[in-house]
Amino acid sequence: MQHTILIIDDEKKLNDLLTRIIGLEGFRVLQAFTGKEGQKLLQQEDVLLVISDVKLPDVNGVDLVKTLKEKKPYVEVINLTAYGTIADGVKAMQNGAFNYITKGDDNDKIIPLVNQAIDKALRQLHIFKAEKKTISKYSFNNIIGNSKAILEAVSLARKVAATDTTVLLLGETGTGKEVFASAIHYESERRLMPFVAINCSSFSAELLESELFGYKAGAFTGALKDKKGLFEEAQHGTIFLDEIGEMSQDLQAKLLRVLENKTFIKVGDTQTTRVNMRILAATNRDLRKEAEAGHFRLDLYYRLSVFTISLPSLNDRTADIELLANYYLKDFAAKTGKSPLKMNEEFLSLLNRHHWKGNIRELKNVMERVVILADDGLTTDLLPVEFKNENIDYSALDLANIERQHIQKVLAHTNGNKTETARLLGIGLTTLYRKLDDYKLS
Repeated sequence: MQHTILIIDDEKKLNDLLTRIIGLEGFRVLQAFTGKEGQKLLQQEDVLLVISDVKLPDVNGVDLVKTLKEKKPYVEVINLTAYGTIADGVKAMQNGAFNYITKGDDNDKIIPLVNQAIDKALRQLHIFKAEKKTISKYSFNNIIGNSKAILEAVSLARKVAATDTTVLLLGETGTGKEVFASAIHYESERRLMPFVAINCSSFSAELLESELFGYKAGAFTGALKDKKGLFEEAQHGTIFLDEIGEMSQDLQAKLLRVLENKTFIKVGDTQTTRVNMRILAATNRDLRKEAEAGHFRLDLYYRLSVFTISLPSLNDRTADIELLANYYLKDFAAKTGKSPLKMNEEFLSLLNRHHWKGNIRELKNVMERVVILADDGLTTDLLPVEFKNENIDYSALDLANIERQHIQKVLAHTNGNKTETARLLGIGLTTLYRKLDDYKLS
């Protein structure tokens, strides 16, 4: 593959000379004579390396380094100067330049430098593409739904994502709280830093403390060496504390300190550790009521609830069921190598009438089940049994109706033989005739 290099220099002779030298090495070389032209070409072309003069007609080449790196972080920049100064060299490197060299140096030296810069740019491009893919995967654009309730939640989350504010996500289990937390992180300034998630209900109080804060060797039996906690793992990134309502009050006090001054003490340590990370939290409980009842620290609740977002249950956004179901059908069909599956009206009707106690998570599991079981398309028989039971009109099943239906079935079984029907029902013939008259049965 032919890699592209951009040379920005208003001295045409030097620009042409460098173009010829670098071009002979098999690189594709573009020329620009001003900073503005260079920026335009950088945006239009797949450039990996920029070689820029320091003194340009419209911009300082050292300052240009920062601008170019902001547009394409993986691109490397080599500054050229006729009169090099230590101050300019230092500033260029601080701005992200790969190197800073003086014009007139042996031109043979430029090729090894170019190859080194290209190698670094290729590694950075690989990382950049992986990060971009991750960011795209977890963006708000991947939250499915057109209902008013979900669009309002997304709108709020988008607004707070650009800040560094603590966010409390409220909603039933399975409503997508971690999906929202991920989207907030990956659309924030911390997107390239770690996103760490932990479910507070999955650990005992003691174990959760060591997981969050880490510990020093010898802090307890089995602590053979120092261990970083998840707060440190999330340094400069985001930590998501799911089901925070399950956290013990002792641990809540320690978390409050982290929120207030970004410091904590590891288990078994005497020194404080300072961290810089954003905290997102979630719960399916009413934390305010829990706090007022003394089950959750009120001061911690106020620190966590600086910005709250309530996620609607699936039962409150039934207009999105078809969209979500089709998405999971397509996804699971692709994963299992099956042809795309389509829902008929009866199938969709059962989904719409179902009470989704597990919300989106339950719908996802149901769709995975039906895709696995489906051989010749989707039928309602593939749905769990509770879906069919919900379709029964229980209002019609009073005792009289049940008795009437049972007598009809036995009569049909005996071909209308009333004596045999009375015997099978365990009642007298006179009683049968009376019931037949009451229910207007022949």
